[in-house]
Amino acid sequence: MLDAKLRPLIDPPLNRLGARLARLGVSANMLTLVGLAIGLSGAAAIAFGEIGLGLVLVVLNRLADGLDGAVARARGPSDLGGYLDIVADFAFYVSVPVGFGLLAPDNALPALVLVASFVLTGVSFLAFAVIAANRGEETKAHGAKSFFYSTGLAEGTETIAVFIAMCLFPAWFAWLAYGYAALCVLTVIQRSALAVARFG
Repeated sequence: MLDAKLRPLIDPPLNRLGARLARLGVSANMLTLVGLAIGLSGAAAIAFGEIGLGLVLVVLNRLADGLDGAVARARGPSDLGGYLDIVADFAFYVSVPVGFGLLAPDNALPALVLVASFVLTGVSFLAFAVIAANRGEETKAHGAKSFFYSTGLAEGTETIAVFIAMCLFPAWFAWLAYGYAALCVLTVIQRSALAVARFG
């Protein structure tokens, strides 16, 4: 919901830094994989009770995610890069609630519900992208991407905001997880209604 609105603010500095990294020989895929390692390390830190460290690594993961796109724009995007980026994103997204689920037994059920909601949003997002691509549709609302990005209520900005809130207020994890899972389900319903309107 907020991703497209924030892009005009965050893209210019990211693009400048991405262009410098590209000139130094840094590849977008390298940043994607390093970012994934950082994000998974953050989830592991959370699982072991090092939530402050986990928060730092979660934020660094998102910085790497923004930079890999900026480097890709500077060097030229690739299909493999687009694939690695979305797989890394969802691997990171599910790892954080799993980390909280391992942290405390009471977190297990809300973590499971949140992971399930991420799976649903991921499936609806990718299915919409495939059909939109087959129909030759394009969108630039989220910047230049390897495939169609459909807007939803729960996107990257909202997800990272919830993850930060979970790290800052771990005692509220269950409420945050259930609340965000509900928003993810609403996103699936919204995207499905859009699919009916556009593809029906």
